[in-house]
Amino acid sequence: MSDSAETAAGFDLHTHSVFSDGTTRPADIAREAAALGLAGFALTDHDTVDGWEEARAAAAEAGVDFLPGIEITTKHRGKSRHLLGYGIAPLAGELFDALASVRRSRLTRAREMVRLVAVDYAITWEAVLGDEDARTVGRPHIADALVAAGYFPDRSTVFAELLHPRSPYYLGTEAIETVDAIRMVRSAGGAAVLAHPAAFRQRTPVTPGELAELASAGLLGVELRHPEHREDWLPPIIAAASRLGLMATGSSDYHGAGKPNLLGQQVTDPATVERLRAGLAQPR
Repeated sequence: MSDSAETAAGFDLHTHSVFSDGTTRPADIAREAAALGLAGFALTDHDTVDGWEEARAAAAEAGVDFLPGIEITTKHRGKSRHLLGYGIAPLAGELFDALASVRRSRLTRAREMVRLVAVDYAITWEAVLGDEDARTVGRPHIADALVAAGYFPDRSTVFAELLHPRSPYYLGTEAIETVDAIRMVRSAGGAAVLAHPAAFRQRTPVTPGELAELASAGLLGVELRHPEHREDWLPPIIAAASRLGLMATGSSDYHGAGKPNLLGQQVTDPATVERLRAGLAQPR
C-alpha cells in the first residue's frame, strides 16, 4: 500500500492542542485531519480532557471520526513512560483525582523552573502562561517563551540545549505509576496503549520484560509507529508486542508548530481502531 493510500484510510491516534503543549486549537486539528483525508483522529492532550468537546463538535462538522483520548504522565521502574488512554469516561473519579494531582505538580514545577531560568534569561511567568490559562503548563511552554524572546530558534533547540534532564534548570515532576494508570484507565472504561516506547529522547527503550508486566496489568496496545522512534531499539519491542498479543498503533504525536511532526505522518488502520474500541470496558 502506498503512503498516500495508507494515510487516507488511517487514524492519527496521538495529537496535542493548546489545552496542553500543542499550538493548534482542537477544531483546527479536526479540519486539518479532514483536509488530509484521514479517517479520524484522537485528541490526547497531557493529563487533561478539556479539549474533547471542541474536538468532537469540529470532527462531526468536518466529517471525520473522533476518538477521545488522553496522554498520562506515568513512570515504570523509576523511568518516565507515557500512557495513552482512549475512550475513558469523563470525570471518572480515581483517574481524574490522580490527574488533578499531576497537573498541580506540573504547575508548581513550571513556576519554579521559570524562576530558575529567569535568573539568566529575561522571561516571565505571564509570558510562559500566555493566553491559555486553563492548559497543562510544562517545559514546552517555557521553551516557547524563550523562543519568543529571541534566545533560541525553536522549541527543539531549547530542549536540547537548556531544558534537558541534566540541566541545572530542570526539575522532576509527579507521575502516576504506569501499572496504576493502566488500571485506572480500565476502571474508567478506557483502553490503554503505551506511547512511543522507543523514542530517541528516552534514555533507554521499554524492555520486553517491562512490556510483559504492563500487558499483565491490562495494557491493550503499543504505539509502534512514531516519528521519533530509534529504529535500532524497535525489533525486540515489536517481537514482544506480537508475542503478548498487543495491538500495534501508529501516530504522529502532532503538536502543531511545537514539533516538526506532521499530522498523519504515522497512522493506525481502521481495523485496529475498531479492535481498540472493542476493547473499551464499561466503567466499574
